[in-house]
Amino acid sequence: MRKFKMPSPFMQVIIGLCLGAVFGLFFGEGIVVIEDVGKAYIRLLQMSVLPYVIASLISSIGRLSVERAGRIGKAGGSLILILWGIAMSTVVMLPMAYPDWQASTFFSTSIVSEGKGFDPVSLYLPANPFNSMANTVVPAVVVFSIVFGVALISVKDKDILINGLDSATKALSRITSMVVKLAPVGIFAITAVAFGTLEFAQLNRLQIYLWVYFAAFLILMLWTLPMLLKGATNLGYGEILKQARMPVVTAIAVGSVLVVLPLIAEKCKELLIRRDMHDDEVEATVDVLVPTAYSFPSVGTLLGLGFILFAAWFAGSSLTVSQLPEFSLTGLMTAFGSMNVALPFLLDHFQLSADLFQLFLLGSPITGRLATGLAAMHGVVISLLGAYAIRRQIRWHKMLPTIGISLGVTFVLLWSLSFVFKSAIQYEYAGYDELVSIKPVLNRVKVNQANELSELSAEERSQNRLEVIKKRGTLRVGYPPDRLPFVFVNKESQVVGFDMELVHALAKDLGVTLEVTKMSVDNGAQHLVDSLNTGRIDILIGGIGLTPPRLLNYSFSRPYMDGNVAFVVSDHMRQEFSSIESIKELPKLKLAMPKSEYFKETLQQKFPDAEIIEVYSMRDFLRGKLKDVDAYVHLAEAASAWTLIYPDYSVVVPKELRLTTPIGFVLPDGQLEYASNLNDWIDLRIRNNTIDQVYQHWILGKSEQDKQPRWSIMRNVLGWGVIEKDKAK
Repeated sequence: MRKFKMPSPFMQVIIGLCLGAVFGLFFGEGIVVIEDVGKAYIRLLQMSVLPYVIASLISSIGRLSVERAGRIGKAGGSLILILWGIAMSTVVMLPMAYPDWQASTFFSTSIVSEGKGFDPVSLYLPANPFNSMANTVVPAVVVFSIVFGVALISVKDKDILINGLDSATKALSRITSMVVKLAPVGIFAITAVAFGTLEFAQLNRLQIYLWVYFAAFLILMLWTLPMLLKGATNLGYGEILKQARMPVVTAIAVGSVLVVLPLIAEKCKELLIRRDMHDDEVEATVDVLVPTAYSFPSVGTLLGLGFILFAAWFAGSSLTVSQLPEFSLTGLMTAFGSMNVALPFLLDHFQLSADLFQLFLLGSPITGRLATGLAAMHGVVISLLGAYAIRRQIRWHKMLPTIGISLGVTFVLLWSLSFVFKSAIQYEYAGYDELVSIKPVLNRVKVNQANELSELSAEERSQNRLEVIKKRGTLRVGYPPDRLPFVFVNKESQVVGFDMELVHALAKDLGVTLEVTKMSVDNGAQHLVDSLNTGRIDILIGGIGLTPPRLLNYSFSRPYMDGNVAFVVSDHMRQEFSSIESIKELPKLKLAMPKSEYFKETLQQKFPDAEIIEVYSMRDFLRGKLKDVDAYVHLAEAASAWTLIYPDYSVVVPKELRLTTPIGFVLPDGQLEYASNLNDWIDLRIRNNTIDQVYQHWILGKSEQDKQPRWSIMRNVLGWGVIEKDKAK
């Protein structure tokens, strides 16, 4: 009988990865029961990383001479700059693969909020090293360790400390080696949960970005980086990939580069030993460059900046060639921090909707893991090139031709990919359909849509309107035209929207039905007030803002939300409206806005040279009927819904312009008890999060309605565990 031979450690990891994917697809969300197994494996890997970084850096630098430390610093810095150049050159070529599509988004609160800036001081200069260690601020820990090691160079009688740190480094490395033996089990659990919970259907919106990102990942991982290392050293292509595969696959599966830093150092040293390249100086170089390279943006990190170019393309406003140098420099600087900070900053910097960041988060379970794999490969390449540079065996003269050929291959492949997309993927903009297809989130009452409603009698007008409503059994609701997304008619001819959702809830609580009528504004706003006072309607809705002049003429409920004033502009004009100063520089500035003396006066003060005209509906502006008008001033929450219908326009809130207005319902004059009861109802609905739920649904476009369990083989193919109501659907 042939004796069974265990697969190699790497093959065990691959088997665990594949089995995890199969189990995740089979069980779906039910696989989360083993989530703690994956978390435990990650924590075991993390346990020794920071102590290893500190001990190895201090001991490696401390034993060096000043001259050797300088050489390592120069070599490492030069190599990092070279890889940054390669990565950013690849990133700016990504849009060549994008086809010509239209898109727009719902309102995002980040349009009107100040993003968190990048703080390099806190990231790299630790006021308290122990606090940085406790909070895993790795760049600060690395800087502290480097400074400690440099200071140790000139200290006498340091051998005892360095020997102790060497022993600690070896012990910590052994811990990592022991934990890595559990990799097949840990990676199985992590992969199973990832595949079991990932919303594959939602990724359809990102398919172009994901395919292009994956193509760039393969080019960098399998061609550019290993060929650069091969051309500059005597290492073979095959042995480079063989030695890098374990840390790369582990990093992808775990989703963290930090935990594989000891593994990267170990694999690099093994390869150098086989090439007779190992000595104390080379070992010190690897120990210094592995954690140091991690503390700076890697190729994987920089590839993530390509999302900004995708976002600009997706919004129909691709960055121009003249903007690419600014993008490269700004992107490189912000990449020193977290992508969750860098990307919102860059979206704001290039006047792109911050809502697009949600798309990045949607694809991040995939792109984030690929980025960690590239970052691990980045560490391997930096360390090995640094070792050869220290031994003066690196072939610098061959690096430039290799880089040129690699970028040429990237150009051709990405350019070819655009033709594949055009022929293989059919796309039709569906923003309007998405808007008019939104279903109400709360329970509805019976609705009668009337063209005109009769007035109340003189006796009924003198009564408490709330009592009249209850006695009649209906709440009469009026709304002006063009009030997206507060009230509008959907594709099923139902009157829906943010405000309609609330009046349905109000009618249900009152135990009445609804009578809804569309109000004409041809006779001015006084007609709406008269309709309220005569009883044709009991409440006027439509995202109506409270301003000082209106408060003198109308009776409002308490506000249920705040609206933000913004500019609606053609996509190509977004940059000009990015700040108050850039707006003032526009020649013959002409703005349109709804009739509002209060906001007209405010805007005239900020832009004294502008011509401001009052137009009731934004529709004429969006259809191009308002000649020479540069922008339409409107509420950002409402304007964002309009851009779903007219995707060639964008919503911009300039820097330093923070104008808000409370929004409420308009009520009949003199009905104090009715108003008091309605105000109490609004307060209750704010406190029990009903209004927030409706806001998320209609304004932000986020809906959990009718959400089905994630697709799985067990549930959707075999039918196991499906309850009867699911089968009915």
